[in-house]
Amino acid sequence: MPNNTDKEAKRPVRVRFAPSPTGLTHLGSARTALYNYLLARQTGGQFILRFEDTDRKRYDPQAEDDLMDSLHWLGIQWDEGPDIGGPHAPYRQSQRKHIYLQHAEQLIENDHAFYCFCSAEELEATRKEQLARGEQPHYVGPCRNLAPEEAAERVAAGERHVIRFKMPKQGSITVHDRLRGDITVENQYLDDFILVKSDGHAVYHLAAMVDDHLMGITHVFRGEEWLATFPRHGHIYRAFGWQEPEWIHLSVFLKPSGKGKMSKRDTEQMKLTGHSIFVQDLKDEGYLPEGVVNWIALMGWSYDDKTEFFSMPDLIEKFSLDKLNPSSAAIDFKKLDHYNGLHIRALEPEDLAARIKPFFEAEGIDADDETLLKLAPILQVRLTTLDDAVTFAGFFFKEQVTPEAEELVGKKMSAAESAEAARQAYETLQSIDDFSHETLEPPLRALAERMGLKAGQLFGILRMAVTGQQVSPPLFESMAIIGRQVVLARIDQAIQLLDELAAKEA
Repeated sequence: MPNNTDKEAKRPVRVRFAPSPTGLTHLGSARTALYNYLLARQTGGQFILRFEDTDRKRYDPQAEDDLMDSLHWLGIQWDEGPDIGGPHAPYRQSQRKHIYLQHAEQLIENDHAFYCFCSAEELEATRKEQLARGEQPHYVGPCRNLAPEEAAERVAAGERHVIRFKMPKQGSITVHDRLRGDITVENQYLDDFILVKSDGHAVYHLAAMVDDHLMGITHVFRGEEWLATFPRHGHIYRAFGWQEPEWIHLSVFLKPSGKGKMSKRDTEQMKLTGHSIFVQDLKDEGYLPEGVVNWIALMGWSYDDKTEFFSMPDLIEKFSLDKLNPSSAAIDFKKLDHYNGLHIRALEPEDLAARIKPFFEAEGIDADDETLLKLAPILQVRLTTLDDAVTFAGFFFKEQVTPEAEELVGKKMSAAESAEAARQAYETLQSIDDFSHETLEPPLRALAERMGLKAGQLFGILRMAVTGQQVSPPLFESMAIIGRQVVLARIDQAIQLLDELAAKEA
């Protein structure tokens, strides 16, 4: 049974994931979306996708496609959103400008906001003076006390202005975070912050609160970086007289070293080491969506101290707000590899074969479905990522492999001795009609014993001859899949190379 309280479990929630489409989708965004999705599905509620795209300077239309593709790949589907619509459309803030302006004007009418006509130069001069006095910069302009009639006339005359929230100067505000409890701040330390910019676009503080209220959002998951401005949002809700949602500020991700929060610069440096925190990169690197979901779910939440394998249905059943952890989590790619390996081994062979095929195709390898299905069981226990399959098993689909002669020489053996071992192995294999791994291994082990060789010496020569690499799937299973004719041809080629090398050494 779900671990949330009975009240939460029975009440369908409405949650939203509201990213700013300014860049590629990273792990932090994916985890926020995932937690929203899990709670919605667990309670029979709705999960809403909304784009907070009012930052037009940084807006990137490709970021929207990347985000929706990333969520779909992870198995996260929304019930309302910009692509599918819904009862609260539009789901892009840039298309809801009039709604925010109406609400800002309502705050002005109720004396919770005011028009501000101060120029940028005036504000900057005041800011410098405050800093020189050792004060925290804050708004002290005259517009807060303008008569409403005068302010309205100046707006009507077309004078450039913003709309600011009129922060109470006395008392304090207490806001409640699910993970950290009550947070109390004295109002005197809060500024008359901007609600609507001079271009008419609302800032996040107003737009997100209005949208969350109008869309009936019951729980808000967001990063702990919003804690600093959390009291502002409490003030906005209370100025309107609205019921607040449950606020859940999630922990931040730390660098793999555990020292410091991840930054854009760290992300670029990480890519140079072969790692990435961007979802589409993880997909391209051969990680399963199931493995990534398992990994990010446990970076901030846990079910108990021993369960580590979770499918999406498992997470939907077991997810609990009570077990979210406010402590920051370091990004550990070794754990991702571990979880990914677990989920690869949980796949049906047909599924694994279908998933590795695109990675062969990306390398220009025509991997047929029949062979891939035979390969899946022997690759499954060895893969960390799907693209490992190409490294391990590309030789299955090549007409020939081309090892260097020196690589074919057995351990503690000469080229001539290795050539003789390969020759006798060829003769032994030539006499076997049933080319299955059960029938191949015993006679070759017996051959090694007759020749006074360790099995590893003979098998090492054959592995290099047949696969062209020192590390491969099990030798005899590989030989059975490759087939008698190709195996014999590759060993014959190895014999020729070893004979040529032995002649040079003589």
